[in-house]
Amino acid sequence: MRLPLVFVGTALCCAALLASCTSQAVSDSQPPTVKSLLNQGQYVPDIATFLQIGGCTAAGLSWDGRDAYFTSSMSGASQIYRLTPEGWPYQLTTFEDGVDFFELSPNGAMAIVGASVGGSEQSDLHLMDTRTGRVVRLTEGQKVQYASVVWSPDNRQIYFRSNEENGKDFLVYQMDIATGNYEKIFGMEGYNGPLNVSQDGTLLLMYHLTSNVANDLYLLDLASREARKITSDTGGVLYDGPVLMPDNMTIWMVCNNNEDGIPRLAKMTVDSPEIQWAPAEWADPKWPVDGLRISQDFRFLAALINEDGYGRIRLREIETGRDLKSPPVDGIITGGFFDITGSCLISFNSPTLAPDVWRWNPTNEQLDQLTFSIYAGIDRQLFREPQLIHYKSFDGLEIPAFIYLPPDYKPGEPLPFIVDAHGGPEGQTRPYFQRNIQYFLLNGFGVFAPNIRGSDGYGRKYLAMDDYKNRKHSLMDYKAGVEWLIANGYTQQGMVGIRGASYGGYVVLGMITEYPDMFGAAIDGVGIANFKTFLLNTAAYRRALREAEYGPLSDEAFLHEISPIHKAHLIKTPLLVVHGENDPRVPVSEARQIIAAIQKSGGIVDSLIFPDEGHGASKRVNVIEEYRRQVEFFTKHLKKNTPAPARKEG
Repeated sequence: MRLPLVFVGTALCCAALLASCTSQAVSDSQPPTVKSLLNQGQYVPDIATFLQIGGCTAAGLSWDGRDAYFTSSMSGASQIYRLTPEGWPYQLTTFEDGVDFFELSPNGAMAIVGASVGGSEQSDLHLMDTRTGRVVRLTEGQKVQYASVVWSPDNRQIYFRSNEENGKDFLVYQMDIATGNYEKIFGMEGYNGPLNVSQDGTLLLMYHLTSNVANDLYLLDLASREARKITSDTGGVLYDGPVLMPDNMTIWMVCNNNEDGIPRLAKMTVDSPEIQWAPAEWADPKWPVDGLRISQDFRFLAALINEDGYGRIRLREIETGRDLKSPPVDGIITGGFFDITGSCLISFNSPTLAPDVWRWNPTNEQLDQLTFSIYAGIDRQLFREPQLIHYKSFDGLEIPAFIYLPPDYKPGEPLPFIVDAHGGPEGQTRPYFQRNIQYFLLNGFGVFAPNIRGSDGYGRKYLAMDDYKNRKHSLMDYKAGVEWLIANGYTQQGMVGIRGASYGGYVVLGMITEYPDMFGAAIDGVGIANFKTFLLNTAAYRRALREAEYGPLSDEAFLHEISPIHKAHLIKTPLLVVHGENDPRVPVSEARQIIAAIQKSGGIVDSLIFPDEGHGASKRVNVIEEYRRQVEFFTKHLKKNTPAPARKEG
């Protein structure tokens, strides 16, 4: 009996689409508006269809410019692809759970691929032939993480960090690619990793993290194995993306050791820790620099600029300081891989444009799109850009936020709204292409995404405003945001939901315990419920860095005071908890604690625990299941008088 129903439904859907397309093609009348199409419900498929929309991210460019590499989940998990000169994508990896990272050798013939199982983040290293995709496994650690891979200029050695010695400290190792043998070359306690090797192969630049947002730089003589610290500051300074130049003395980097704490383009010399700031015309000092790339021949520099969340790229010729033309696209640019000609491989996306890979030639100003992500039959004209607004929090601090409104929004009519809490806590909400947000908009929800104090992108002072004893001040910023939405007529009491993952999951639990009457529904993804058990059970290599942010285990009273688990009896808000069994960052025990506590107090709680995931779902089937549950949950609790939208496929 089911088979005919499927065919009838498909036939009706196809007939409606054909009639719509035919009428638009032959009619002289005004074509239907987006609003009228939405009212007819023709082009709002199920969330699973939205999650089929593609995405491609630049991963590397061969020095001769022949081959471009990118990552994509088009096969169901993140894999590496090579774009041939003919433009056809050749899939290089087939790991069941996808790849974690990719590092191309200087000659482009090989690459190191990191891959883990089930979301464990215990990445092993694999040597890959970039022509055929053949891989040879180099490490096989039990509960060990290998990462931060750096190639030697002669393609013979790699350097990486690993916690194999004691599970806690990340030490630096050197491996001979021909034999697979490796040895420890830097054994300082804590979280260390390699950055790059000098052009003559004699020196290794390394980092040592002092917190999650600060580090020191060390220089290791590869012959004598002697290391020395080359930075000097009073603490809290980040030296990001440093590159040792051919003179073995000059280091270009991004640094925030300035009065306003804004990460800027800078350089220093090995024998002096004094920072020299690049001229303002290289990168506007008003905006933070997110990243830096320098070409293999040290001629060109690419600086990634964060302008109120939007991502730009500035290109320079280092020796002359000559400005190179930037690509004429408006959204978020990442990447910046150079070839020998000075052409640059970038990724680009915007709220209405899925991520794709582009090549930019600043000399002739030619911009070529290399990948073409699918949109699963969904018309991009239905997507909406957010508006950047600012509101004042409890202490007068101005908070930036992105507000997304449905296409048929009528000013003054209250909407069901979803507050989107980012992770980190030093993350930043940015106007990326987000499939699930566009789906929520097309189903009548608004989305509010603030960058509360503690967010990255606004300087070191803003970043530190929620540290330790100030933890709840960031929650008060979210409260002020909801009050702003209501005061400005966007929504009303009972129609506001909140969701977040990782630290954003803690925000969700914190908000529904501190402000029990504020939200009509909440979704906690891989969130912290109990800071004491979180710090005790998180991966050993993460503990010290997390204590610097949240407070030490020795301050048990404070950790107790900020932990939502101890106020779970106050929760009135219906809650959905999502987690992965293999999460090394926020153990699944955090989810089970809050679920049990709410059930004990008679609250409304539902859960979705994936046995084959870690810190967030990555497999397509699981991602679809999670977001389908999110949509159904918010529809049920925030649109109580509106029936859930019917699922439409095709």
